Amino acid sequence: MQITYINNDGAGFADRIEIEDGITIQQLFTQRLPHGSPADYLIRVNRQPTTSDYVLQPGDRVSMTPTKIEGATALDSVFLTLSPVPKERLWEPVRGSTVCTSRES
Repeated sequence: MQITYINNDGAGFADRIEIEDGITIQQLFTQRLPHGSPADYLIRVNRQPTTSDYVLQPGDRVSMTPTKIEGATALDSVFLTLSPVPKERLWEPVRGSTVCTSRES
């Protein structure tokens, strides 16, 4: 059977891959990322979080996105995931350029 597989750890392109019937998402992870740990990835099927025992179906879309970025510190990860940016600190382009300034004066 065929599924669409996006490995965001690699090039990020989607591939149609052939897998055996009855394979679980855990088995696919182990096949595709044998040295990875599922705890370090956001694993989704059809854009939804899934369980490790989910049995893949023909046409499913699977993405495996690393949650740990090389070079980032633990403090960076906590800050980025727990601290929403206040509206007064949002960024906007200046005169159509790619350089941005804060809304603060």
